[in-house]
Amino acid sequence: MEVLRDPATCPRPAEGTAVTIGAFDGVHRGHRTVIRALQQRAAEEGLSTAVITFDRHPASVVRPDSAPLLLTDLDQKLELLAGCGVDYTLVVPFDAERAQEPAVEFVEQVLAACLNARLVAVGEDFHFGHGRSGNVELLRAMGSELGFEVIGHELVDVDGHPAAGLPVSSTRIRAALADGDLAAANEMLGRPHEVRGVVDHGDKRARELGFRTANVAVPETTCLPADGIYAGWYLTPDGVRRPAAISLGKRPTFYERADTSLLEAHLIDFDGDLYGQPARVQFVERLRDELKFDSVEALIEQMGRDVEQSRSILAT
Repeated sequence: MEVLRDPATCPRPAEGTAVTIGAFDGVHRGHRTVIRALQQRAAEEGLSTAVITFDRHPASVVRPDSAPLLLTDLDQKLELLAGCGVDYTLVVPFDAERAQEPAVEFVEQVLAACLNARLVAVGEDFHFGHGRSGNVELLRAMGSELGFEVIGHELVDVDGHPAAGLPVSSTRIRAALADGDLAAANEMLGRPHEVRGVVDHGDKRARELGFRTANVAVPETTCLPADGIYAGWYLTPDGVRRPAAISLGKRPTFYERADTSLLEAHLIDFDGDLYGQPARVQFVERLRDELKFDSVEALIEQMGRDVEQSRSILAT
């Protein structure tokens, strides 16, 4: 996959492209269904495939107070799109100036001039451009002049079928994570939910308890699951995936009040130095809620059970 970051220097493929547009936060099952359908049409018509997405979620600019937390950062999003097998991903920087861009200019400069679009697939409720003035109707009108077809895709369920009830969506995944329903979130994602950050120094309390942990500082814009104890994977910078028992919470056994939740991963059967290194944490299964214990000894016993349960889950 070729990543394009400047519409002014696009290759404008001579054969033309089949294009889909969106935030693609999570690159979940619904997104991948759209991409597969686009690839099929592109293969039939001899077109390249292209995804247009954004560097900064548009909502973080146009309505920052209610912008959603992100399921994927840009790097992970691009990795997932590359795994889908698309030919190009155009990353459009989204800032205040871009938010003022008329919808007509976006079509002319990005779809036509940059990507030589011949097919554009978007949701029937898709809006773009300043004041959300662009829609499917505008795309179809301009497509008849500029030489591209527009198809509106339906929302789908986890099996890729038109959704009779609630469809797969980034919004529903965030809600499931917030509710502690990791199984539902992972099913819609089609993989374990992953967050990324850097290992920071903590208060070293876990080491004193006999369970050394990596304290992972994640950006405030990242969507974390609900507080609790999880089994999951920890990916080190060398690409090794290690089983882990993960604690996310405010540690009520030791603190009456904490303003933020702390993400701690105990790497099972590992004792290396991870400080300052990038970390990727994947949440596989929720084990239990975070609890306040009557004694440190009771907490240590439960932590031992959590580690063994995680070991068993991840061994299957």
